[in-house]
Amino acid sequence: MDHAAFMREALGEAEKAFARGEVPIGAVVVLDGQIIGRGHNLREQEKDGTAHAEMLALREAFGNVGDWRLNGTTIYSTIEPCPMCAGALVLSRVKTLVYGATDPKAGAVDSVIDVVRQQRFNHQVEVVAGVLEEECRDIIRRFFKDLREKKDNGEMAELVEGARLEIE
Repeated sequence: MDHAAFMREALGEAEKAFARGEVPIGAVVVLDGQIIGRGHNLREQEKDGTAHAEMLALREAFGNVGDWRLNGTTIYSTIEPCPMCAGALVLSRVKTLVYGATDPKAGAVDSVIDVVRQQRFNHQVEVVAGVLEEECRDIIRRFFKDLREKKDNGEMAELVEGARLEIE
């Protein structure tokens, strides 16, 4: 499977989030070489703390396969998933997670904790890390740089409340 090509699709989703003023994280779910779910962060727009890119991509995939089980699927996420999203991958029976950049503050795969490979769960997710890592890290850096510049220029009264993710 061409991990870079599907990660570029996830980056396209992250760009959509960026354009909406959301933290630019994107995700796509792939089954048999076809994208069956797409998502990008919509927490601010939807006023929904669960509207993460991975969750939205999973929801679309569930609808497209007609089941809550996503056996044999691969999810591509530009950033290492948080605990909520990592748990959803396990519960949805996703086969493989491919992510770009780590999240040292909230990552639940390789950074803070490892939810997806926890042996006590009845399902573990295979992991491929670091695909297009620099591009995935760069979009987050650009987003927060823009936010800081807007704040410094007085263009916004405060930073986006949920925008706390900073990739080193």
